[in-house]
Amino acid sequence: MSANAPCYPVRDQDDKVSKNPNDWGKWLGAAFLLTLIAALYTSVLKDLAYLCWRDEQLSQGLLMPPLALYVAWTRRDQLLAHPATSDNRGLLVVALACLMFLTGKLGAEVFLPRMSFIVLIAGLIWTFWGRKRLRILALPLLLIATSIPIPALIYNSISLPLKLLSSTAATKIAQAAGTVIYQDGNVLEIPGMSLGVEDACNGIAALSSLIASALLLGVFLNGQRRWVRLLLVLLAIPIALAVNVIRIAMTAILAESHPRIASGFYHSFSGWLVYLFGLLALFAAASIFNRLPSRPAVGSLC
Repeated sequence: MSANAPCYPVRDQDDKVSKNPNDWGKWLGAAFLLTLIAALYTSVLKDLAYLCWRDEQLSQGLLMPPLALYVAWTRRDQLLAHPATSDNRGLLVVALACLMFLTGKLGAEVFLPRMSFIVLIAGLIWTFWGRKRLRILALPLLLIATSIPIPALIYNSISLPLKLLSSTAATKIAQAAGTVIYQDGNVLEIPGMSLGVEDACNGIAALSSLIASALLLGVFLNGQRRWVRLLLVLLAIPIALAVNVIRIAMTAILAESHPRIASGFYHSFSGWLVYLFGLLALFAAASIFNRLPSRPAVGSLC
């Protein structure tokens, strides 16, 4: 080569190698974070899964994580349409999750550590992916949150009033149908048989299942119409109470003539009927809302 030949910088492997430490640092940081989360929450999530497996009132909680993953997968195009942007404001949510976890552990309370896992995931998504991606993944996180039982203090405070309300309404329905029945608190007295309205019949389990179903119906039947999703969730409350009252009333009516069936097969199977009737009612409401005209966009002529 001549002495006057232009000199070009020679690129070798040093440039690629120089970037590797940063990449390795990110991977090591992610691995450390996942290891720390696993160490803190393995026992919490394992106890929650065992509780849902053991308690038939909470068995629907086992379906929520797979459904949440499916909903997140269906939204992958929307998710990837927004670039990942780090946002330090998400660290405030992470700090809140840590506070919830510590408070629950120090107070020997199980609801706060369980819910802190959802808050922590939301905070991490906000921190590393940005608020837009968090909004897209908000529904899957809400679905997982529905699998977490409400605190025992709140459950016990509303369980008895709900049982009394359901017992009173079911008694009136059964009496209107010609059944000889007398109500003594949450115990329904029928000739030759007494029916006790237990915690399983307070409607709370049906309510959590129907709220999750309302969220799914709002997405798959009504697209992005958020007011419809909110309305379906609100409708899930009276629907859950109504179908639970019907369940108790039908049990009382059946117990008058077929006590063995009422306390055996029907009592076990009626729990599924409650959810099925509630789901059909929500589906009918969602179908009606889906036919309503959407709000016209700004500048539209119609």
